[in-house]
Amino acid sequence: ALRGLSVPGALAGPGFTLLLSLSLTAHCSRPQEGLDASGADLWARANSSLLQGFWCQPASQLTRDQLSALIRRMAKLQVLLEAWQLSCLANLAAQHSLLGDFMLHPPDLLLFYNLPQVKEADCRAFTYHAAQGHLELLANLPDQRAALHRAAWACLGGLPLRLRASDLLLLGVLVCDMDPAIIVTADPHVLQNLQRCPQLTAAQRAALNMLLASGRTQLGLPGSWTLEGLQVLGPLATYISSHLWMQVQQAVGLDFFRSIVAACRAGRLSQRDARRFVTSFLESKANSVSSRPKRGSGGNITAATLQDNLFLVHYDCAQLESCLSSRMVRTNLDPLLQHPLPAECQRVVKAKLAQIYPRGIPEDQLRLITSLIYLYSLTEIGQWNITSGDTVVALLASGVALENQTEAVLQKFLDHNGTVTSALLVAIGGYRLCWMSPQQIQTIKPLEFRLAGALDISSCPQTRKDVLYAKAREAFSNTRTSGDYYHLMRPYLVGSAPIAQPVTPALAGGAPVEELQHLAQANISMDIETFTNLNPHVLQTLSVGNVTTLLGQNVGDLRKARSHPTVSSWLHSLNRSALRMLGLDTDLASPASPTPETSGSPNTTCLTPHVIHTAGLPGKDAKAPTSGSTPAPRGCLPLAVALHSGLLWLLHRGTCNLASLDGAARRQAGPQASHSGNTGPQGGARPQLRLRKTGAR
Repeated sequence: ALRGLSVPGALAGPGFTLLLSLSLTAHCSRPQEGLDASGADLWARANSSLLQGFWCQPASQLTRDQLSALIRRMAKLQVLLEAWQLSCLANLAAQHSLLGDFMLHPPDLLLFYNLPQVKEADCRAFTYHAAQGHLELLANLPDQRAALHRAAWACLGGLPLRLRASDLLLLGVLVCDMDPAIIVTADPHVLQNLQRCPQLTAAQRAALNMLLASGRTQLGLPGSWTLEGLQVLGPLATYISSHLWMQVQQAVGLDFFRSIVAACRAGRLSQRDARRFVTSFLESKANSVSSRPKRGSGGNITAATLQDNLFLVHYDCAQLESCLSSRMVRTNLDPLLQHPLPAECQRVVKAKLAQIYPRGIPEDQLRLITSLIYLYSLTEIGQWNITSGDTVVALLASGVALENQTEAVLQKFLDHNGTVTSALLVAIGGYRLCWMSPQQIQTIKPLEFRLAGALDISSCPQTRKDVLYAKAREAFSNTRTSGDYYHLMRPYLVGSAPIAQPVTPALAGGAPVEELQHLAQANISMDIETFTNLNPHVLQTLSVGNVTTLLGQNVGDLRKARSHPTVSSWLHSLNRSALRMLGLDTDLASPASPTPETSGSPNTTCLTPHVIHTAGLPGKDAKAPTSGSTPAPRGCLPLAVALHSGLLWLLHRGTCNLASLDGAARRQAGPQASHSGNTGPQGGARPQLRLRKTGAR
């Protein structure tokens, strides 16, 4: 029925017909009301879900006024787009001379603009607006990221020795890339900047605690901290060290503990962030037993006890084991696991569940143990009965399950005649495809794969990318146009082998050279985000002509990514004449400045107090753990956004060196921000969680 849908043609230009076909809903078989209105009016009323499905090929057919209306609408609705969408949209805006309207454009879009085109008189306004964006979007454009910092320093007349409040207001999120030592000396308003960092590194955390300990912030010295002051810190409060918590008045600390647990239980703060705070706070109180009940008479845990947000203050993990009955676990598992239990306490609960259910946890209880699943072995998972896709989503969508557990959970579902549908693929997240076995991937019917649309598999190992590429070719081979085919195939074209590895092109995953040559001939104008993630060995075989044609109107973005390992390797294989054709001969001929150190967060340049001319950022490859402790968050779309994206595709197809602070604070690699309740800016929704004020209870 979906294949028969059509979009009225009374729209202002063919671009509208293609773009607005995304506005069909999943629950009706006709265009939305108003699709036959004027184009300008349609853009004025387009909703966020529709605009998240934006892609460049049809948008290239819009007139200047139409494109301007589209961008302004995106800014008004604060639509979150991905890097591959933003990079080409920035090029379209430049082609239509829309950069002068930057104050009316989304901050994320400004991150991708050609900075030399920004007027000197607009320097401060442009930098301020761009610094409200999400810097992690430039993970694959290191030179663009460095250029933004150079532009910011130029606006300040050079990097000052001490950042003033006005400097910090201008720099915004760019502070997340700076040397952590600057945090200690900066104006206390730096706390507002740090609240926007996706995740603080060990060195940044040490700097934050030094600043808070100094008493220079509005909170004053730790002994004078108040509940309101701590709540203003938002997520930064979860990084406060146990040493500082020992100096905070007990009543204030306990009130804040209540508010953190309340926020976690209400879903306003992730379990990961809350657990980090709880662990640090309880360490500071480890030697204080006055507030803990004695074991035995009067100390048993009841349903009312579990409703107390100070539950974890009153009961340590050993007491949890002796005071928590099997009956309470069976009947109150959900409220128990709503608390941000430390890992040791989680193991206690797991052991009690094993005593209660020696033959395997019932399916209705499985949906409640999302935070514990990483503790289960394959043998234990083998005892479960998983008959519902809802159970699979509950166990996997939070991002807690590890690789082997993901495969085991899905296999139990398949063993009970379960089917991996498009809705299930979208709900559990595209990156979970990386952790399905090749055999499980093969069970996905092409139609379901097609209806799921473009899923993000950038973190997959090469073996999975090989299988997924073949599956995607099977699913999308009959796509009507080359543009539609590219948009659906785009996530599956990427490779995974670093250029330094002696891996042959055929083993590196992603699209073969023949596929890329075909796409180049089809004039699809590949976005730079996808280009930087192509199989580097295949890329080495492409000529300048192939690459120029493949990138099309986005070829100028090579300058923004010339320090990216894959792009840099290809460029250094070219002679001077070829580089001159690309306008990059001067850039590569000049010796590069020393690569700035990273502060430890993934894909982030740690800027030292001087202007940086080039930057080489570490790659994004980070293998997920397969056993042990709770996994680090992975960068993927949050469930709500993923569902929007998947539905849109169903419809469209017819459907950032601080040794003096902490000697142990070295570079630490980690995945990008996180997925669901177990994540930090769960790689995907990019907005930071803000801890709402919650009164003491």
